[in-house]
Amino acid sequence: MTQLEIARQGLISDKMQQAAAAEGIDPEILRQRIAEGTAIICHNNRHINGIPLAVGKGLRTKVNANIGTSKDDTSIDKELEKARVAVAAGADAIMDLSTGGPIDEIRAAIIRETSACIGSVPLYQAAVDTVVRKKKAMVDMTVDEIFDGIKKHLDDGVDFITVHCGVTRATVERMDREGRIMEVVSRGGSFTIEWMTRNQAENPLYEHFDRLLELVKPYDATLSLGDGFRPGCLADATDRAQIHELIVLGELTQRAWDAGVQVMIEGPGHVPLNQIEANIQLQKRLCHGAPFYVLGPLVTDIAPGYDHITCAIGGTLAASAGADFLCYVTPSEHLRLPTVEDVHEGVMASRIAAHAADIVKGVKGAIDKDNAMARARKELDWEKQFELALDPEKARRLRAESGVDEEHGACTMCGEFCAYKVMNERKRQSTAG
Repeated sequence: MTQLEIARQGLISDKMQQAAAAEGIDPEILRQRIAEGTAIICHNNRHINGIPLAVGKGLRTKVNANIGTSKDDTSIDKELEKARVAVAAGADAIMDLSTGGPIDEIRAAIIRETSACIGSVPLYQAAVDTVVRKKKAMVDMTVDEIFDGIKKHLDDGVDFITVHCGVTRATVERMDREGRIMEVVSRGGSFTIEWMTRNQAENPLYEHFDRLLELVKPYDATLSLGDGFRPGCLADATDRAQIHELIVLGELTQRAWDAGVQVMIEGPGHVPLNQIEANIQLQKRLCHGAPFYVLGPLVTDIAPGYDHITCAIGGTLAASAGADFLCYVTPSEHLRLPTVEDVHEGVMASRIAAHAADIVKGVKGAIDKDNAMARARKELDWEKQFELALDPEKARRLRAESGVDEEHGACTMCGEFCAYKVMNERKRQSTAG
């Protein structure tokens, strides 16, 4: 049985126990949420060294880091280092989006090297294999080849797969009629639309959705229903195509649940700040409370080099409004393949956003960390501050670089005029008197 089926029978699995312990909540609460579909346990039965990850309602907001090769950079070692850095920085999940080099080896190495939750987009590899190995045009992929690619990833132990099942001919027609500046920016979405157009056929993952459910269920992997029509710029946000796709994904969510398959929904994208909360509410309503996994959202289009910041701004608001899973964006977004340093910066930015939102959502224990930091700052306890920091290494380095005299305790911003020192001295004198 899948975790969804187990939960519906009123039973608590070992995975639920493990995930609930990590969240610091009662396993029965987690079981109830899994049973209703508002939470998932993301873990492929074949991911032997993987740790089950709970995502959803009332749980800590999770962070994903995208890595992967391209045709221009095929280094396995570099991607493995990115995976290690992402996990060390606190990423809960890693998506391997490789499209260049030995893709199978890269995926297997990433799965082998980390216990983090692993995601992928099997269609990327199916398209690359068709062109590079089989010497055919991408649009000549057969339906069986698409499903074979999905099975390959599931066999390797991928915990969640992005599948663009909501990219339908009807949605494409709506996009074309309304018009967009950037049309489709999702790689998986664009591949699917090109295949549909050239073959004059419906999306195989929509048309054969029941086959997909049958394939995924034995692995108990999670279907991450992808947003092929996510807006690639603010002007395209919350338009007819995006919302129609979301309606389709809501219908497919119910079909997946009926089959006992766990689901989360992927969301935008580039969205103006004043539309983010409405987007979250729409998803939760149309997709029946299924966990929501958002890319960003990015709240402006004009910050290349700083898109980890635009992502953190949008991610904070999205998660505060109910998004459950944030996909990071690095400073390299829109510019190049991210470096190891970019990966670290991207993870930290999204972790800050996730934690800030968890305070708003009242996630158990979230505000306790901030209260502990406040007390450590009040006492000028630098070691405790480093221990509590989201990025202890950077905090310690910046402190050391200041050249401050540790005997005096304060930082170089205020020095002897430190407010903490003044208040602590006042308290000491009051106590002595």
